[in-house]
Amino acid sequence: MVAAFPRFLDCLAEADEYAAVDVALGLLAAGVTAERILLELVAPAQAQVGQWWASNEWSVAQEHAATHISERVVAAVSSYASPRPVRGRIVVACMDGEWHALPPRLVAEVLRLRGWHVTFLGASVPAAHLVSYLHRHDVHAVALACAISMRLPQAHRMIEACQRADVPVLVGGRGFGVDGRWARRLGASWAPDGPTAASLLADEWSLARPPEPDLAHLTDDEYPALCRRRAELIESGLADLRERVPAVGAYTPAQVDSTTADLGYIVDFLAAALYVDDAGLFTEFVDWLVGILAGRGVPSAAVVRTLEHFAGLLRDFPRAGRFLAEGRAVAEAPAALSGG
Repeated sequence: MVAAFPRFLDCLAEADEYAAVDVALGLLAAGVTAERILLELVAPAQAQVGQWWASNEWSVAQEHAATHISERVVAAVSSYASPRPVRGRIVVACMDGEWHALPPRLVAEVLRLRGWHVTFLGASVPAAHLVSYLHRHDVHAVALACAISMRLPQAHRMIEACQRADVPVLVGGRGFGVDGRWARRLGASWAPDGPTAASLLADEWSLARPPEPDLAHLTDDEYPALCRRRAELIESGLADLRERVPAVGAYTPAQVDSTTADLGYIVDFLAAALYVDDAGLFTEFVDWLVGILAGRGVPSAAVVRTLEHFAGLLRDFPRAGRFLAEGRAVAEAPAALSGG
């Protein structure tokens, strides 16, 4: 497996689908289990692809091509090792608005290899459609994936919808925090990977007793009030950057669109942090954003300026003001969290 990993990465870099599949099938022929190939070859390779994109070493097109090849490899491995299900049906899906489908697909295949009857619904499944599906089938449990923490409010609505349908819910993905803290805050059982998910799904007693939600802080109404002001904040933030950062005035339409999207992400991650009442969610995002923008030639001062501007507009939001201040401290000293 160790020797195969760099060869597999080379296949992804060269967009050589056939060679990538050959690497995986060669490992199977050598006696390596399908689960190990999924978890020790495909998963870490895809994580490396994400790091190359984040550091601006790879374009979006390269990342998409590599992801497609990884999906083809998963399909080939799964077709090679296709056990008959001996356990109940598990529905695996991405949260509404969540398009990172490969990680939950890996979990789905691990569960299939462990004997579960798995239905994989793929990316961005609307809550109403998911619940309708659950009503039509006898489902043991639902496994929901969320890779981006700004979607935690939507995740909570999907978790509640499944629980109201009397179907146990298991969640996973980076969006819930590396230790699953935000899953527990939302009242859901959490698994960091496929094997852990399989163990939890087999433990019916624990699956039927998820943690109690801890959302009493939402009574202050900061979260819905911030959501109502989203468009205003983005528009005002862009106008402020144009006034304070001369280079922004010369941006191309594509650069303006990208900046507008970044402003939206700042607001959305701040809203998610308010939803779970954790400044760490916001500061982790700010640290990530500063690193991403640095790789694209945008100074951290632009992020600092935007956070200061939003703080001025949100003077009547005490929790948001505190989170923005902590985020500003990270943006002013990005090495504090990134270790750079």
